[in-house]
Amino acid sequence: MKIQLNLFASLSRYLPSQPQSGFSVFLEIPEGTTVKSLMNSLNVPEELPKIIFLNGIHAAENAVLQEGDRLGIFPPLAGG
Repeated sequence: MKIQLNLFASLSRYLPSQPQSGFSVFLEIPEGTTVKSLMNSLNVPEELPKIIFLNGIHAAENAVLQEGDRLGIFPPLAGG
């Protein structure tokens, strides 16, 4: 199945290929893949993903991905 993956800021270095637009790639993944298992397969350190959005809604790392999902993940952010 195909999903859209957006890894923002410093997480973009873990994208498996060049982004098609900004921090975004389309991926083929097996059915039953969770957010956490996808991050593990991309070698993203467990402590880095802090904010997860699935189709624009806050989600947990155990969320199971579905065909056509849009997954956005942000690292810790700081500002002033």
